[in-house]
Amino acid sequence: MKHIKFIVLNLITLLVCSTMLQAQNNYKNWSDIIRKSDVAWFATPEAQVIAENVLLYQRNIGGWPKNIEMQKPLSDTERQNLIALKSDQHDITTDNGATYQEMLFLAKIYKQKPDEKYKKAFLLGLDYLLEAQYDNGGWPQFYPLKKGYYTHITYNDDSMFHILSILKQIAETSDYYGIPIPQDYVIKAKVAFDKGITCIVKTQYKQNGVLTAWCAQHDENTLAPAKARAYELPSLSGKESAKIVLLLMTIDNPSPEVITAVKSAYAWFEKTKITNLEEKRMLNDAGKVIDKKMIATTNALPIWARFMELDNNEPFFSDRDGVKKKSLDEIGAERKNGYAWYTDEPKEVLKKYPSWEKKYAFEKSEKKKLKT
Repeated sequence: MKHIKFIVLNLITLLVCSTMLQAQNNYKNWSDIIRKSDVAWFATPEAQVIAENVLLYQRNIGGWPKNIEMQKPLSDTERQNLIALKSDQHDITTDNGATYQEMLFLAKIYKQKPDEKYKKAFLLGLDYLLEAQYDNGGWPQFYPLKKGYYTHITYNDDSMFHILSILKQIAETSDYYGIPIPQDYVIKAKVAFDKGITCIVKTQYKQNGVLTAWCAQHDENTLAPAKARAYELPSLSGKESAKIVLLLMTIDNPSPEVITAVKSAYAWFEKTKITNLEEKRMLNDAGKVIDKKMIATTNALPIWARFMELDNNEPFFSDRDGVKKKSLDEIGAERKNGYAWYTDEPKEVLKKYPSWEKKYAFEKSEKKKLKT
């Protein structure tokens, strides 16, 4: 009998240890902690300590500053400084995943530990997103507005994609990763999402009368492609346009305008894909990129330039002087190696498009039959 008890106790111990190991967070970067951590980890004391940091960094207006490693321990002095900054409205943004990431973290921890303070902070973040939206449906990079290119409608680094993804889930499910959303917020989210999609449709660039793709940022008044940093010139973006289209493809019962937008962008991606070049990177011992070369390769996997000319889709590259170059080798090492000039993100659009087209071509033909 004692032998059986010993075996049972060992099994229980092994099970507990296994669960604890699964719940450990092995990621160093803030974005990885949020996206890759096991669900069980969000119930751990470690996650709750980080959640307190997230709550401290949130400003009273609801948003967060960017490029903060929220998991880093805070001293008493740092905590007091953050409390003093609560009412500060500078540098609050959705750039580089800020605000979206923190809201996602709060939702995931709320699902494991349903403390009202996490829900309250999430809804405050949602208030921030709703307040920051322009009447035309777009969002600036910083809100309250920061002078300069930051006021442009910002698709850059998928900022609007992340915002609209949150709103879409709330509008469709009245829930966000376990946080029950009050009905008045659900209604507001649906309105804001629809406005955002209208903005996307209106900002799709027409090249010689043909709809193509999007710039990383568009003027908030004219909706035209706009400049950001010196080397981020008005252009068609092979990167940012991908997530925009993938979002449009998730809309149920899309309007004719959305269907046209997706079909046009798909055709543009097919037209602009590069299949004869491959990027080769040289790294130092620390794993940092010290050189990039574009190597001619037969039947290479498709890639797209991040910046293409508005009138003819030709790829271009710029250094911090803002002068366009036709080749990556023509710009200095700092920008050449420190920026993503090519992307393969549109491959997901090409992969998913045939089933999307089949679905909506079928629905359209069925609707036509019913009318006749």
